[in-house]
This record gives sequence, C-alpha cells and structure tokens, in this order.
Amino acid sequence: MADDSEDFELIRGSGNVFADFDAPDASIRQFRAILAAEIVKALDAQRLTVRDAEARTGIAAADFSRIRQVKLDRFTIDRLMRILDRLNCDVSVKISVAPRSRATTSSPASPLAA
Repeated sequence: MADDSEDFELIRGSGNVFADFDAPDASIRQFRAILAAEIVKALDAQRLTVRDAEARTGIAAADFSRIRQVKLDRFTIDRLMRILDRLNCDVSVKISVAPRSRATTSSPASPLAA
C-alpha cells in the first residue's frame, strides 16, 4: 500500500506513448500500432484464426501471429495497410504537418522529411 503522504506528479500523455517515452520514430511506431490494432479488430470481428486469415488473404499465418503479439518491427505501414485491404477493410488516413516545438527541434531529421 502506498504511503498517503508521498507526493506524486500527474503528467498527461501526448496520445502517443512512443513519443512520451522518447522512442525513435515515435509517429511511425504509433501509426503501425494503430494499424495493427485494426487488423486484430478485423480478425476478431470476422472470427478468423491466423490459419483462416492466411487462407483468406494469402498472407502467412506467422505474420498474423506477429501482429497479434505486437511484434511490428518487420512490418511497414504499407504492408499493414495492404493486410487490412485483404481483410476487406477500407483505410482512410488524414495527415497534418506542423513545425516541431522548440524542445524537439534539436533531434535528428525525420525519416519522412525529404
């Protein structure tokens, strides 16, 4: 049981846990996580096992297992979107671009900047 006399600080997250923990490529990781969650929701809604999903989409059951286990390093955003398409899901993406805050401008350039 915590000591009631201890002070603590409540910090509101940004909505991107990867950015909150200063992970490299936080935006890309967050986007992949969102797409993976949508794939899992589609599998669950269609009551598909990883083997059923493989038979329906032609995508390896091992890939669906990795997505369910949130092992996403092997997946590009494009590939995750393609998987959703094969699961008969439409994907709509809204992109907004804004200058970085001064606190983060010293970080290396984004891999998306070109």
